[in-house]
Amino acid sequence: MEYKVLTNSVKMPMEGFGVFQVRDKEECKESVLNAIRAGYRLIDTAASYTNEDAVGEAVCEAIAEGICTREELFITTKLWISDAGYEPARKAFEESMSKLGLDYLDLYLIHQPYGDVYGSWRAMEELYREGRIRAIGVSNFYPDRLQDLILHNEVAPAV
Repeated sequence: MEYKVLTNSVKMPMEGFGVFQVRDKEECKESVLNAIRAGYRLIDTAASYTNEDAVGEAVCEAIAEGICTREELFITTKLWISDAGYEPARKAFEESMSKLGLDYLDLYLIHQPYGDVYGSWRAMEELYREGRIRAIGVSNFYPDRLQDLILHNEVAPAV
């Protein structure tokens, strides 16, 4: 497995398994479990995919079966636009963590650059500093929006 070392020294696998549009919970769980059995260590989901619970079940089962440890996995999820803003982002993070059944998240991304991105980012920076998230970043941002985020915040996106 090839890894990339992020700006904050976190190692991220360069190949991952994503579950976009896998709506059936059992199919999602089995697919993720089979991906982990096949050697995938990065699993990518999002609140908007509505399958975080199935991903969490697969991750817990893989760990229980001794396929891998939690530390060997790199779990990514994303904050949806309807949860943009400081308080909504904190609440959405807790909901995602509950569904995933994890103590910490490896990567949390703002899924789209809409709504109160700055409020969301402040919440994510706090969760990062608290050790609940190993790395924070963005998805689907245009370069100017990314540059603006970097210039006006304390923690730069790692992804």
